[in-house]
Amino acid sequence: MSTLYLASSSPRRRELLTQIGVGFSAISADIDETPLTDESPATYVERLARGKAEAGRVQLVSGNPGVAVCVLGADTAVVLDGQILGKPRDEADALAMLMSLSGREHEVLTAIALLDGQRCESRMVSSRVRFRSISRAEAMAYWASGEPQDKAGSYGIQGLGAVFVAGLEGSYSAVVGLPLCETFELLGHFGIPCWQTPIVRTAPY
Repeated sequence: MSTLYLASSSPRRRELLTQIGVGFSAISADIDETPLTDESPATYVERLARGKAEAGRVQLVSGNPGVAVCVLGADTAVVLDGQILGKPRDEADALAMLMSLSGREHEVLTAIALLDGQRCESRMVSSRVRFRSISRAEAMAYWASGEPQDKAGSYGIQGLGAVFVAGLEGSYSAVVGLPLCETFELLGHFGIPCWQTPIVRTAPY
């Protein structure tokens, strides 16, 4: 059986994969995340998920092309009015995002991709999140907490940002960063078992 690697530096994705009892090693896979011209949000997140998985595999097989590995990549995007809200550049950018989300519903797209060198399969999950109305003072206090700085859309539903969420339609784990139902299914296609005693390692790559 191939060793599973998660191509992500996100502690949230590592926690979610551990939650369903999957043994894996974690590696970083940095790629250019700039959207292409006229690229739809759905195409964008799926391309990045596949790109991260491929970048992770390139690291692993470099100098050892015969090694049997499966690499899981994932990407999440917050989408409002057809526009991708990425990670904030600074406080002003974060406040602008949060105020644009205030009192409205937005879409969260998460894609996952799994490859083993012979094949690559991916899944896309769309969820709808509704924010209550929030004040600028709340948005500023939230920024000061430090949580929004590395979050798509400038919020984390699994953390302090949960107080903004008035409703959710879809997959909670997908909004956090890894859709567990779809991940379980995809891992099964590649013979990777869940519900085992999880072994989590950080690979020296």
